[in-house]
Amino acid sequence: MKVLGIGNAIVDVICKVDDNFILKNNLTKGTMKLFFDSIEFKNLLKDLKIEKSISGGSVANSIVGLSQLKNEVGFIGKISDDDFGLKYEEGLKKENVKYFYNKKKENLPTGTCLILVTPDSERTMCTFLGTAGKINENDLDENTIKKSELIFLEGYLWDEGEPRKAFEKAISCSNKVVMSLSDLFCVERHKKQFLELVKNKIDILFANEQEIMSLINCKSFSDVITFSKNLQSNVVITRGEEGAISINNNDVQECPAKKNLKIVDLTGAGDLFAAGYLHGIINNMNVKNSLVNGTEMSSKIIQQFGARLK
Repeated sequence: MKVLGIGNAIVDVICKVDDNFILKNNLTKGTMKLFFDSIEFKNLLKDLKIEKSISGGSVANSIVGLSQLKNEVGFIGKISDDDFGLKYEEGLKKENVKYFYNKKKENLPTGTCLILVTPDSERTMCTFLGTAGKINENDLDENTIKKSELIFLEGYLWDEGEPRKAFEKAISCSNKVVMSLSDLFCVERHKKQFLELVKNKIDILFANEQEIMSLINCKSFSDVITFSKNLQSNVVITRGEEGAISINNNDVQECPAKKNLKIVDLTGAGDLFAAGYLHGIINNMNVKNSLVNGTEMSSKIIQQFGARLK
């Protein structure tokens, strides 16, 4: 198998809101907030009109994108044997993704992410991880990891205790490790551990400009380039309107962003960029063309609702 994704199995629920809704509920636009209370989470959702619900999760979105580009891919993520869990599993199988997890009735429900899209197309995420956040090393099949050319892990998955053990087991069994920093919230929460991973364990790192600058506590993007050049890994950074950049030792490649797009929803922009870039890498394309692939996939997804290409 080309790529095995390991991440939070989350059902995305997409709703349109105005800026006032974001303020009223003490949310920070453009970021992700974790909810630990299911009642609080349900109260947030109760008066909203659902535009769309679909199997999601950051790395899962990338894996589906890779499948749509005709790559052999799989995914591991923890779900419960409930309605959302069934929907999640069916959603992956419909996209020709091999799903390496046997669901059973869990104490917590399948994870849900409420994606709030404001009129400026920015997305603010409210996530109730449910059983997805309880993934442990026993949920990972060692042979499946070893038989994959590379594994793709998301920063969202990292947490102290059982999820961290699962993360570390995946890395120890893998041939090649790809990781996404996922979100500024994740970086701020796990900065020391993420920095250690990036310096010592990761072959390809995906981040946006804000995340990587927070990770290394810098004010100038030139500091990011200097930092990345001193790593043994390939650091790939999306920079919004500035395009994307790949840094691998002294090889620095850039790709401009596409212009004049009719942006509908920024959900999944980074996920689909990663899918396009990895498609290039695993099919022996050069870095420049891989960046172009990532930019193409990203530009397609932001012109529609949700994080899965139709």
